Amino acid sequence: MKEKKLVELSGTESQLIIEVGDFAEILHWGKKISGSLENFRSALHRPVPHGRLDKDVAMTTLPELGRGVFSSPGLEGHRNGQNWAPVFFLKDIQQSDTQISLASEDGQAGLQLVTEICLDEFDVVKTRHTLTNLKSGQYFVNRFANSMPLPVRVNELMTFHGRWAREFQTQRQPLLHNGYQQENRRGRTSHEHYPAMVAGTSNFDETQGDVWGFHFAWSGNHRLRADVKTDGRRTMQAEVIYFPGEVALEKGESISTPWLYASYSENGLNEMSHHFHSHVRQSIIAEDFQKKLRPVHLNTWEGIYFDHDPEYIMEMASQAAEMGVERFIIDDGWFRGRDDDTAALGDWFLDERKYPNGLEPVVDHVNALGMEFGLWFEPEMINKDSDLYREHPDWLLAVDGYDQPTGRHQHVIDLQNDDAFNFLYERLAHFLSTYNIRYIKWDMNREIVQPAHDGVASGRKQTERYYQLVDKVRAKFPHVSIESCAGGGGRIDYEILKRTDRFWPSDNNDALERQGIQRGMSYFFPPEVMGSHIGSDKCHCTRRRHSIEFRGLTALFGHMGIELDPVKEDSDEKANFARYVALHKQLRTLLHTGKMWRTPTDDNAHQVLSVVAEDQSEAVVMVAQLDMPTHSLSGNLRILGLDDKATYRIYVLDKPANYNDIVVFQPPWTEAGCELSGEWCKEVGLSMPLLDPETAMLIKVEKVN
Repeated sequence: MKEKKLVELSGTESQLIIEVGDFAEILHWGKKISGSLENFRSALHRPVPHGRLDKDVAMTTLPELGRGVFSSPGLEGHRNGQNWAPVFFLKDIQQSDTQISLASEDGQAGLQLVTEICLDEFDVVKTRHTLTNLKSGQYFVNRFANSMPLPVRVNELMTFHGRWAREFQTQRQPLLHNGYQQENRRGRTSHEHYPAMVAGTSNFDETQGDVWGFHFAWSGNHRLRADVKTDGRRTMQAEVIYFPGEVALEKGESISTPWLYASYSENGLNEMSHHFHSHVRQSIIAEDFQKKLRPVHLNTWEGIYFDHDPEYIMEMASQAAEMGVERFIIDDGWFRGRDDDTAALGDWFLDERKYPNGLEPVVDHVNALGMEFGLWFEPEMINKDSDLYREHPDWLLAVDGYDQPTGRHQHVIDLQNDDAFNFLYERLAHFLSTYNIRYIKWDMNREIVQPAHDGVASGRKQTERYYQLVDKVRAKFPHVSIESCAGGGGRIDYEILKRTDRFWPSDNNDALERQGIQRGMSYFFPPEVMGSHIGSDKCHCTRRRHSIEFRGLTALFGHMGIELDPVKEDSDEKANFARYVALHKQLRTLLHTGKMWRTPTDDNAHQVLSVVAEDQSEAVVMVAQLDMPTHSLSGNLRILGLDDKATYRIYVLDKPANYNDIVVFQPPWTEAGCELSGEWCKEVGLSMPLLDPETAMLIKVEKVN
């Protein structure tokens, strides 16, 4: 048995202490503690109770059934029924200040395991495993999971659920015995089971409690679980779901888990989000897009749907430019035979019936107006009513002999088919080479059923080939910005964000629904990657109507765009849209670089969101009234994240049109402004104004010199 020693990884506020010997075990992950590592170890020797195995069983970085861990193991596999309970012994350690690599082997099973753990300056941990088959004969991998320990004091979870047009909903459940598990088998990240969770101490909230957040960076089928062992120890696991026979390693072949990202905060969910947002800004978003101002969009979808007329579209562009739009995107309906959603996916050739003079006049017109031009694609999809399918029916991602159900009248293309892959790349490259296209809206509007290549399950490889297709496009056209859209929020995770720079969180532009969707998304993503558009006054998804103030302020806290046909709108509505576009531009740098704070309120009918500059010199605060106030008065508005010692000028930037009509009078500070210390704003706050349901107001905070 190897002599055990302790190694340490440190972030700014958190710490990982790992014991290494025959294996590696994380002994502490939490607040940074100073002192002797060896003294720490002597304090953490566990007792061994009666009625169990006669020795202490460690929860290694890859929990092993063969060592006597009876909870979910990190690896399940076999070699023709043999080597199904491997036990790995540590052979080599490579360590730097921020990361450690642990190489282990099971000589009898013929397997090598490499575990990587990193902890960065933003207190974000990322970890993954790589398994290599060292012996002749296939090794079938059934499960291969990232695992992280949790302290025994963790007894509550916040998890995510949703559906199309209602993504990123949160729920709470206790973690006292047994555990929690969620599975996604829809072939993409999914609207329903966003791959993230938060574990914490009882009643953790935005500002208090120890919390451990997890994000699994994978855009396909996955499983997340949190378990409580009968001895009280807790673990979290994240893994790709492999279909039967999907992973068979030949001698010398390897497979890696996706990266699991995690962060500890001793001050609740806001601080956790600050860690993740900083990591995303510095390490996930491509360097070319980290500092670039994000242009305001107009997307044609809700304006014209499939009804494309170049002259009319150019008039739309002209009026969009007058409203302050900086990027103009033509959505679905521009390619050959695409008059509705039942046909033509896969036929990525310009529809000359609709565009008899080609696309150049439209692109040139948009560019002459000072706007970037963007185009919608859905490369992975195919309609059976298409020339492509009639020519290549074998390009379907499907199992022969089964009649696979359609989704939005479409099927999925097998990206492992090299001819299909190369065709899609060639079509994308043709348009990006021929026209001055600076943006792709990359959509994916259905779930995947029975993914197979040559009859063999291939859900994992389909996802990997999708990454490769995006990578190839980005390598050839690094100046092109790509939005990840999958019927809205169906493919949103860190791994695809490495290849794109914007998400479409939901097809639902209803401002009331977007308040919840964008809040849920904000736990792991900063505002600038969150596409947030002002829709028409009657929402296309819910048929609800909202004021321009509520729509505009809701869309402000993201990467703003608008969804409408400006030609059909009256001058007042266009002026209102232009007002919020200008307001977004005025605040854009602050919104896209500052720290976001979700502020607890005295009444759950309110939702308060603010962004504070890194240097605490200014802030902007949105107060949203989601429902009827619980009481006739609404308590106090607190503003978090300011400098306690500084004095701030606070005044209203925007408010509902009927603001003064619904009360005898509003709090005087909302009319005349006021000056308060940052400490007062945090601890006491300001009297909350009275608002109608489904309205919002915007407050500016500026440090007084």
